[in-house]
Amino acid sequence: MLDQTKAGTLIELAMAEIRRLAAAAPGVRLPSIRRLAERQRVSKSTIVEAYDRLAAEGAVEARPGSGFFATTRVRPFAPSENTPKLDRAIDPLWIYRQALTPRAGVLHPGCGWLPDSWLPDDIIRRGLRAVARDEGANLSAYSLPQGFWPLREHLARRLVERDLAVDPASILLTDSGSRAIDLVCRFLLQPGDTVLVDDPCYFNFQAMLQAQRARIIGVPYTPHGPDLDHFASLCAEHRPRLYLTTAVLHNPTGATVSVGTAHRLLKLAEQHDLILVEDAIFTDFEARPSPGLAALDGFERVIHLGSFSKTLTAALRCGYVVARADWIEGLTDLALATGIGCSDIAAQTTFRLLTDGSYRRHLEALRPRLAKAMAATSDRLQSLGLTLWTEPEAGMFLWAELPEGLDSATIAMRALERDVVLAPGNIFSVSQNASRFLRFNVAQSGDKRLFDVLGNILGSEAFQPASADFAR
Repeated sequence: MLDQTKAGTLIELAMAEIRRLAAAAPGVRLPSIRRLAERQRVSKSTIVEAYDRLAAEGAVEARPGSGFFATTRVRPFAPSENTPKLDRAIDPLWIYRQALTPRAGVLHPGCGWLPDSWLPDDIIRRGLRAVARDEGANLSAYSLPQGFWPLREHLARRLVERDLAVDPASILLTDSGSRAIDLVCRFLLQPGDTVLVDDPCYFNFQAMLQAQRARIIGVPYTPHGPDLDHFASLCAEHRPRLYLTTAVLHNPTGATVSVGTAHRLLKLAEQHDLILVEDAIFTDFEARPSPGLAALDGFERVIHLGSFSKTLTAALRCGYVVARADWIEGLTDLALATGIGCSDIAAQTTFRLLTDGSYRRHLEALRPRLAKAMAATSDRLQSLGLTLWTEPEAGMFLWAELPEGLDSATIAMRALERDVVLAPGNIFSVSQNASRFLRFNVAQSGDKRLFDVLGNILGSEAFQPASADFAR
């Protein structure tokens, strides 16, 4: 008989008892549904549900006509499989490995997203409930080939505010900004094609381009955008196919390309028959929109990408591509071939939040909060002896240089031992010339413990230069 004094539903209690029986005799036939229901004094439907759930988990095996058997395929649980390997070499995906594995008490000033407490859970829940209650909402079918039309229509109106004249038919919805980049790279690149990226750049650019077997070359980045002399020289020498960049609120530096640099960049792109891919994921952090690249080009050579993962929620994966009509047609076919469109539930929810005023009010509260965190983090870092590469006008990133002789990878490993995940510079650098830099997410840098740990490491008399293993 089940001990109903223990916490849990009857089904969960029945599952626990079946697990006990299965663990005691792997491969042996388990009691029938009727017999187990009588023994535990519960309904047969309770036992059926318990067996079904355990079969889905792989804890028991259902054999038609023979009943249920204790599986022999269950592997012992290994705690190490559920935690990041702290001693792995630092590479472009090191931050993801550390930051996306939850561990109690760990600080994440090196990650690239807002804290959960800064995101509007209440309005997201309200939006999801509204979609679920809407009899006209699509909760079961595939989306249109280019995605939910009302959202594309609304995005076109929003982009007009940034001087981007866009037709909804020139917008393709995707399941995320990363998915948008992946589609564009698959569509435009062949293995061996050369792609220019900023040095430093968003580390996942490198990982995605490596997956496409592209040849990656870094262009030195300045506070006003890419170094155009280097850019022109690289175009002439290597004939690149694409230039992939975050022109507004650059990741990791926080800089924004100047209008003068953008104009010259577009002229070089035309001269060398180059396509510019602009990742605009952070633009909504700006109170006064910067033009970026697409506004100056009219989508002749620029592909504009965006999403709401950083400003709204990473759980509702909703991104988009804006490009000229012939490219959108090909990208849509590729999206259908590799994923059959995107999530209408995410698109419908995002549309509601964008149109009912919730998103606008959220941004109006978020921007000054980020500005305050930016000022506080800047002061604290400089008090520890770090030098700011530039002072961003908005956004969440600071690119800070360590004192002479110190290596950010070594400091990141020492901080990790103290439950602080930092972002060392070379994970962002194709040339590996950013070993003295760290990227700080100001929204994740409010805990005094971060600066206590950092100060302790920087001031340690036992501090030694980085080893070759961690300097990669």
